[in-house]
Amino acid sequence: MKVILLENIRKIGSIGEIIDVKRGFARNYLISQKKALFASKKNVEEVAKMKKDLGKKDLERKRLAKDISDKIKDKIFDIKKLSTENKELYGSVKPTEISNLLLAKEKLEVNSAMIQPIKEIKSLGKFKVLISLHSEVQFSIFINVLPEEEKA
Repeated sequence: MKVILLENIRKIGSIGEIIDVKRGFARNYLISQKKALFASKKNVEEVAKMKKDLGKKDLERKRLAKDISDKIKDKIFDIKKLSTENKELYGSVKPTEISNLLLAKEKLEVNSAMIQPIKEIKSLGKFKVLISLHSEVQFSIFINVLPEEEKA
């Protein structure tokens, strides 16, 4: 299925580019997230007119992502979880939890889909987490998992 990209997407293409992708990917992700439009003649003409504005919006998004990156890049965030004697967690630390932590500590709204732990966080210790806020802005933070005191 041919679609026109409305924003730069890493490893896929840039604004205004007409690409061929699988139908499910186009419908379920690109079009539903307003990242692309069907490549009809009318839409191609519309995007050609809008390309300059889309470029400005993308630059603004990139600038905001860069500001956030500069603010929290390589920071260490502590999170307390219940654990067993051999330092294993009951459950794991999910991207949603990390997103909520960033909102609480830094007042930053980061979509959990943009958060990718290098490996699954299932034990106590320090873990590196990648955050992709923009196709050109990627940085890492560290999550330090500490034992939560059991309530007696």
